[in-house]
Amino acid sequence: MRFFDELPPMEFLRSEKMSFVQLIIPVESAQRAISYLGELGLVQFKDLNDDKSPFQRTFVNQVKRCGEMSRKLRFLKDQINKSNLTILARPVLEPDTNLEELEVLLGEHEAELLEMHTNSEKLQQTYNELLEFKLVLLKAGVFLVSDQNHAAPSERELDEHVYTPEEDGGTLSLLEQEIQPEFSNKAGLRFISGIICKSKALSFERMLFRATRGNMFFHQAQAGELVMDPVSGEMVENTVFVVFFSGDQAKIKIHKICDSFGANCYPVPEDMTKQRQIIREVLSRLTELETTLNAGIHHRNKALSSIGCQLWRWTMMVKKEKAVYDTLNKLNFDVTKKCLVGEGWCPAFAKPQIKDALERATIDSNSQLGIIFHVMDATESPPTYFRTNRFTHAFQEIVDAYGVARYQEANPSVYSVVTFPFLFAVMFGDWGHGICLLFAALVLILYERKLGSQKLGSFMELAFGGRYVILLMALFSIYCGLIYNEFFSIPYHIFGQSAYRCRDPSCSDAHTAGLIKFREPYKFGVDPSWRGNRSELPFLNSLKMKMSILLGIAQMNLGIMLSYFDAKYHGNSLDIRYQFVPQIIFLNSLFGYLALLIVVKWCTGSQADLYHVMIYMFLSPTESLGDNQLFWGQKALQILLLLMAIIAVPWMLFPKPFILRKLNMEWFLRPRNKRVTSQDKRGDNADKNAIKGKGLAIEASLSAPQKIPPEELAKRFQGRTYGILHTSETDLDVELDSTREHHNEFNFSEIFVHQMIHSIEFILGAVSNTASYLRLWALSLAHSELSTVLYEKILLLSFGYNSIIIRLVGVAIFAFATAFILLMMETLSAFLHALRLHWVEFMGKFYHGDGYKFTPFSFATLADDEE
Repeated sequence: MRFFDELPPMEFLRSEKMSFVQLIIPVESAQRAISYLGELGLVQFKDLNDDKSPFQRTFVNQVKRCGEMSRKLRFLKDQINKSNLTILARPVLEPDTNLEELEVLLGEHEAELLEMHTNSEKLQQTYNELLEFKLVLLKAGVFLVSDQNHAAPSERELDEHVYTPEEDGGTLSLLEQEIQPEFSNKAGLRFISGIICKSKALSFERMLFRATRGNMFFHQAQAGELVMDPVSGEMVENTVFVVFFSGDQAKIKIHKICDSFGANCYPVPEDMTKQRQIIREVLSRLTELETTLNAGIHHRNKALSSIGCQLWRWTMMVKKEKAVYDTLNKLNFDVTKKCLVGEGWCPAFAKPQIKDALERATIDSNSQLGIIFHVMDATESPPTYFRTNRFTHAFQEIVDAYGVARYQEANPSVYSVVTFPFLFAVMFGDWGHGICLLFAALVLILYERKLGSQKLGSFMELAFGGRYVILLMALFSIYCGLIYNEFFSIPYHIFGQSAYRCRDPSCSDAHTAGLIKFREPYKFGVDPSWRGNRSELPFLNSLKMKMSILLGIAQMNLGIMLSYFDAKYHGNSLDIRYQFVPQIIFLNSLFGYLALLIVVKWCTGSQADLYHVMIYMFLSPTESLGDNQLFWGQKALQILLLLMAIIAVPWMLFPKPFILRKLNMEWFLRPRNKRVTSQDKRGDNADKNAIKGKGLAIEASLSAPQKIPPEELAKRFQGRTYGILHTSETDLDVELDSTREHHNEFNFSEIFVHQMIHSIEFILGAVSNTASYLRLWALSLAHSELSTVLYEKILLLSFGYNSIIIRLVGVAIFAFATAFILLMMETLSAFLHALRLHWVEFMGKFYHGDGYKFTPFSFATLADDEE
C-alpha cells in the first residue's frame, strides 16, 4: 500500500475543497456586493430566513416591484411575437439605464401600447361591421330584387317600405342605421337580413324553422370574402342570410335566435337607389378605415421594433435585480440594523476573487465601512462541486443522474470517460456503423456554436448535449469493429492475408470442407476466414463471452480499489481493514481465478472445460482435475483460494460492528474535557466519523482551539459571530453539545444488521454482477447477427435480380433499416446497457451518491434560461 500512498493526488478525482464563509455587509453596499458576487458566480448562499414566508422578508417590496416590471416585459414580448417581429438576442448597447428609469419607461411603453391596442380594436371592430354590412347589402339585395321581380302587382300596392323620407333624411349615421333593423311588409310579410358563420348556418336554419314552426322562408348565400372573427381573431368564412316571416312574435323569436348564434343583423333597403347610395358610403368609409388601420399598424410596429432592440437587455437587467433581492432576502440584519449578515459556501480557490469583488463593491458604493469576509467552521456536509468543460460535462451528468457524489468522494466520471464508451463499443462493435456515428458527432461538434444558440427539440437537445460522448463511442466502435473485423457485417483483409486456407487445394467450398492454418495468425483482430465458416458461431461465442468476463472482473476490481482510495483519503482505517481487504480477496479468489484460467487457456491452447473446473472447485475441491488441469499446483491453489473466500465472509461481517461498539463505549467513558480531539489524530477520528455517519454521537475532527483575547470576540447574532470568528474552548464545547443533540444514540443491532445486509449484498452481487457483464457478449452477438441478416436477406437478395428498380428498392430498405434499427435502436440499447453496468456493477462498489450539488448564485444561469 506504500506505493499508493506515494502517488500524486488527482485533482479531478475529488470535488473542489469548499469553505463555509460568513459575510457582514453594510446596508449601503449590500446591493452592489451581491450583484458583483452574482457576476462572479462562485458563492452559494444559505437561507438564514427559511422560517419566514416570502411576504415576511425584508426586501419583499423590491421583489414585488421587479415582478411587476417582469410582467410588463412579458406583455411587451407577447406583443412583439404577435406582430411577428424579431427580438435581438444581443442588442446594440445604449447608455445604461437605472432601475427607476426603466420602471418609468416600461410603464410608458405599456400605457402607449394598451392605448394603441384599444384604438386598433375599436377601428377593427368598426371595419368588420362595415365589411359585413357591405357583404349583406350585395348579397341580400340580390334576394330582394329577385323577390320584387316575382311579386304580384296587388302585393306591391300593399308595400309598406320601412325607409320613409323622414327616416332617410340623412340625420342618422350608418352605424346608427345598422342598429335599426328594416322590415318589409307585403301583405304582412317582413324580412331580416344579416350574416353568420358558415359552420353555424345549418343549425341556425333548423332552429329558425322549429321556432317559427315552418312559417318562414330562409335565403342564404356565401359571403365571398373572409371576415375576422372578433373572438378568436382568425379569418372565417361567413354566410349572408335573409329570413322572410310574418308577425311580431316571429320577429322577436328570430332576433333572440340571431343573438344566441352570434349572427349580426343589418338593415337592407328594398329601394335599389338607396342600396347603391349606402354601398357607396360603406365603401368610402372602408377605404378610410383601412388607411387608418395600416397607419396604426405601421406606427405600432415601429414602436415595438424600437422596444425589441432593447428588450433582452431590459429583461436581463430586471432578472438580475430580482435575483439580487431574492438573495438579499436570505441574509439577516445584525443587532444594529446597519449591516446584513450572510453565510454560504464557496470553493477554496475562489476566496481571493470573492475578496476582490467585495472590495470593488465597497469602493463603488462609497461606503465608509468595509465588508467582512471570513471562514467559519461548519457542522453540515459541504456541497459537491466539480469543475467541468464542454468535453467532461456530459460524462459528469451521466454520473449525477445516478446520484451526486458526497463531498470529496471519488468521482466515477474520471474513469467513465474511457470505460463508458468502450463498453458501449464492445456491444456495438462495427467500424462501418462507427463511422456513421462519427460523422453525426462531427457534425454536432462543428456546428456546436450555431446549434447552441438555437432552441432544439428534446431528441436533438439530448444528442447535442452528449456530442462528445457520441464522438468517443464512435471512435471506440471503430476500434472494436476492427477487432471483430466487421464493416456492416462484412469482413475485410485489412491487416494482411488470412492465416487459414482450404484443406484441399481443389476444394470449392471451404465453408463446409473446413480450413487449416498454414501461416502466422492474423495480425490484428478476428481472422476474416471465420466469417461464414461452420465454426464461426461457436468461436465468436467463446471469444466474446470470455472477453466479457475479463472486462467485468477488471472493472469491478477498479471499483473496489476506488473504495480503498476513498477510505484512505478520509482516514477511515476500519473500511480498509474490514471492508476493502475481504472484498478484494473474495472477488479475486473466485472470479479473479476464473479470469486467470481464461488467460491461461488462451495462452496454452488447452482443451480444459472451465465450467467443470469452477463447479467442482466447490463440490469436490480435493478431487483430481485430470484433463482439466491447466498448470502445475492448480489443485492446491484452488483449495487455498476457496478457503480464503470462505474466511473473507465473516471477516466482512463481524469485526466492524463490534469495533464500532467498542469505540463508542470508550468515547462515552472519557472525561468530558477530553472528548475533543485535535487534527493530529485524523486517522482515529475518521474511524469515529464512520460511527457518526451511521447516526451515532461521535464527534468530527476539529482543529485545535486557539486562545484569543476577549475583545476579538465581536458581537453575536443568533449564535453566529459578527466579527472575525475565532473558536474558544468554551464555545467549542457548546457547539459540540448542540451538535450531539441532533444525533441518535448508538444502536448496535442496527449497525450489525446494516453490515450483514451490505456483506450479503456484496457476496451475491459478486456472482450476479459477473453474470451481468455477459450482456456485453449477448448484445455484441445480437448486433452482429442482425447486421448480417440485413446484409444477406435484403441487400444481397435484391442484387440477385437483374432489375435496377429492385436493386434500388433493396438499397433503400437496407439503408433505412440500418439507420433506424442498427444506428438508432441498437445505439440506444447499447447505451442503456453500458449505463447500467456503470451505475450498478461499477459504481455500486464504492459510490454513495448521496451528496448535493453546489448551486452558486450566478447571473450566467439567468442568461442561459433566457436563451
